[in-house]
Order: sequence, then C-alpha cells, then structure tokens
Amino acid sequence: MRSSLLNVVAAATVILETVTAQCPDYSEYSQQVHPPLSSGRYQLSYMRPDPVCRTFNSSVVEDTIKDMQSVIKDPDLYRLFQNSFPNTLDTAVKWRGYAANNSDEELTFLITGDINAMWLRDSANQMQSYLPLVKANSSHDSLASLYRGVINLQARYINEAPHCNSFQPPVESGIGPSKNQDLPDNFTPPAPNTTIFECKYELDSLAAFLEISTNYYEATGDIDFFRNFQWVSAIETIIETTEALLIGTYANNGSVNTVPYTWRRTTDSATETLDNSGRGNPVQGGTGLVRSAFRPSDDSTIFQLFIPANMMFSRYLDSTSEIMANISNQRNLANHMHNFAGRIREAITKYGIVNNPTYGQIYAFEVDGYGSQNIMDDANIPSLLSAPFLGYLNVTDQVYQNTRKLILSKDNPYFMRGPVINAVGGPHAGLGQAWPMASIIRIFTTSDTHEIESTLKEIVGSTAGLGLIHESVDSFDASKWTRQWFSWANGLFGQCLLDLKDRVPGVLGASYQ
Repeated sequence: MRSSLLNVVAAATVILETVTAQCPDYSEYSQQVHPPLSSGRYQLSYMRPDPVCRTFNSSVVEDTIKDMQSVIKDPDLYRLFQNSFPNTLDTAVKWRGYAANNSDEELTFLITGDINAMWLRDSANQMQSYLPLVKANSSHDSLASLYRGVINLQARYINEAPHCNSFQPPVESGIGPSKNQDLPDNFTPPAPNTTIFECKYELDSLAAFLEISTNYYEATGDIDFFRNFQWVSAIETIIETTEALLIGTYANNGSVNTVPYTWRRTTDSATETLDNSGRGNPVQGGTGLVRSAFRPSDDSTIFQLFIPANMMFSRYLDSTSEIMANISNQRNLANHMHNFAGRIREAITKYGIVNNPTYGQIYAFEVDGYGSQNIMDDANIPSLLSAPFLGYLNVTDQVYQNTRKLILSKDNPYFMRGPVINAVGGPHAGLGQAWPMASIIRIFTTSDTHEIESTLKEIVGSTAGLGLIHESVDSFDASKWTRQWFSWANGLFGQCLLDLKDRVPGVLGASYQ
C-alpha cells in the first residue's frame, strides 16, 4: 500500500513540476497589481495564485475564507484577509514527500517566502496560522500532515546542526541548495552549506521546534507520532545544546571559557557579526539564562541573555515535557525538561525584571548578568510585546503591562511613529521602518476596541495597494516597504482576524475606510 502511495506521489510530483513551470514567479507576481481590486478606498490587489499554481490546497482553509466574508464587513480588510491567510499554503510549500530511509516519515520543506530556505522559527509560525483549523487526520492531504512533515524535517535539521537557524532543501526533494552570500561565514561548530543556509545561533529557533510540537499535540492528541521518527532525539539534542550555553565568558579562576558557538561574518553591519573573535560581549555565568547569539530578526544580540527567547524556550520546554511524559521510558527526560524550564523562569524573574524610573518594574530586552541591560523591543517574535501571545504570562500581569506601555511609546528606541503606521521596528530593516507584524501582536495583546480598530486601520492602509503584509513599512511613506513576499507575517494577520472573530467580534464589522 505504501509503495503504491509513493508511486502516486512520484507521478503527482512530475505533473506538479510541469504545471509549476507555467506558473508565475511569486516574487514578481507579488509586486504587481492584479484584478479584481477590492471595492474600498484602497482598491487592494487580488494576490492569490490560480488554484493550479498553489503549493497546497486545503478545503477547510478555503471554507474559512468564504465564511469570513460575512463576518468582515470592510471590503479592504476582507481582501487583506483573503490574500494573507492562505499565503503559506498558496506559495511556500516548496516540497512534500517522505524520508529516504523511512517511507512513513512525512517531510515538508516550507520556505519563508522570497528566500528559498527553511527557517526553523518562520516555518513553525507559518504553520501556527492554521492551528485553529487543525484536527487529527492521517491523510497525506491534510493540514495535520503538513504539521507532521515540518516537525520531522525540523527534527532532522536540529540533530544535524543544532546551532543553525535556516536550512537547505532535504536531499529527497531533488532541489539543489541555494547560495546565501559570496563570502563564507566563519563559525563553530562547522556545518556544511549543502545542509544549512545560514548558521546564526538563535535560542528562539530551538524554541520554535518545541512550539510547533506543542501546537500539533494539543490540537490532535496524536502521541503516537512523537513516539516515532527523530522527535525524542531532537529534544535530547536541544537539551544538550542549550545546557552547554548556560556557560559564562569566564571560569571561576578568571580564565576565558571555551564557548560552544562562535560566529564571524565579513560585513559592514555590526548586527551581522559578533565581536571578541566571534564570542560576543561577555556574559556572567551562573544566571540560569540560556545564551542567544542572535535575535529572531537574525540581528546579533548586544547582551546574549536575551529575555524574550528565554521566555519562549521556558514556556514550550515545559509544555513539551508533558508530551515526553507520555512516551514510554522517558519519564526522567520529561522531569528534566520540566525542571530546566522552571529554573529558566526563575532566572528571568531574577535577572530580567528591572526598575525603570518612569514605568516601574519592567522586563529588559537583554541583560548580561553583570548589571547591564538593554531597554527596547524588536518587532520579531519572540519579543517582549508577544509574551502573552506565547503563553509565558497573562496579559494582565503588571510587569508586562508596564513593559507594554514603554514598548509602545517614544521611550522604546525602536518604536517607529508617523502618519502611515505606528509600530515597533528594529535594526534589521532600519530606522523609520515599522513592522506590521508588531502591529498584529499589539492587537493580540489588547481587548481595547479603539486600540484594535486604529491599529487595523493602519495595517489596511499601509500595503501600497498590493494587499499583502510586508516585512516593514516606512512610517511616513507607504510606498517604501521591504519584502514583497513574507509568508509568516501574512499568516499571522489571518490568524489575528480569526482570533478577533472569537474574542472581539465587533471590530470586524467596523469600517476601515
């Protein structure tokens, strides 16, 4: 039966390759206006490829898009949902198949959009967009299968190169590797460019694997899936990797420790490399916080005890310990995961909460354990703003509320303000570039109708008529934006509107003209 299925899949792949050759390049397609335009003042383009050109078709997603038309009354807001929610399925499922050494092991290679590589963080969040629609389903054509394929491929990647953030297509796909840049990066431990696209160590990349595992398990209850394939070994790799990164810069006798990861890149941007011969700025040992050389924006940290990633890692390490506890002979590992998560949470409270003269107790963005602190927030998830979205704390938490007020004010050096959009940005896209992703997280973390509606209005009015969520937008000029095809942000917007439908439904009946 499996052999017959593989033959069908192989034949379908040949047909798909023929059809794909006749489909437009979405990198170009997403920069052009396509009819029919929405009937609102912004006249937003229709941005979905023809059904035959979509990389995955889901009837439950299509039904959801149709159902939301009667809920979302504003024509421009609906068009933005119509384009953005299915964007990952429409454009980013680059390849699906099975492992060469196990015909039952599903694999999904999910690109981030306009970059032909699979990021651990992006792919986990891209799948999260469809979490409300996921149910237990053994079919290869189901959303559950897509989830299983992403988890399996992420597990493989983590076992092969746990410090890396983005990866090349699996060998089974027959897709050749992509070139990242002309000059090779200098990093340890080394990893081959046939496997990795980039090897920036980001704690949140490992946390993303825990997140997507938790999401799939809680949606389906499919414990048998986690008992098979490489999931347990990937968790063991994650624990070994992160515990090694609890180390400080100096040993007790003052000698310099050998660190498990270093990174250097030939660049004219400080955020693309690490100082001190690739080690980064000094970090105090014994804090209980896990180091992260880079942020989820792929920018280097100033202080490597990066609080948002530790929040995310602690939260999902604890939830995946419950999965591990239901796997035979893994109770000790499950307890270890739970206890490790608890120690990180204690360390966040001890070192990550600081006193601000204006806002009181707040969470720092980064600390070094010596007393230095970086007070800011960045648009990418995990961020301090996203802490309730991640499930680390309740939105009513007073320290979080204090932090949120600072983040959404001029006291956050990366809160971009202007007549077009007001949102958190970051050094990745540069000064003046607000990220709609941060606007979406702002909506997720409030129930205030005015705040939600004013933020939605900015998002709807800042797509330059293209009807897609861009990476960043000039806060004074909507025609100046970055990344025409950024599937994660698009899916997150769709997920946000589905959340509003259940949580604050009235805002979807409002006008955003």
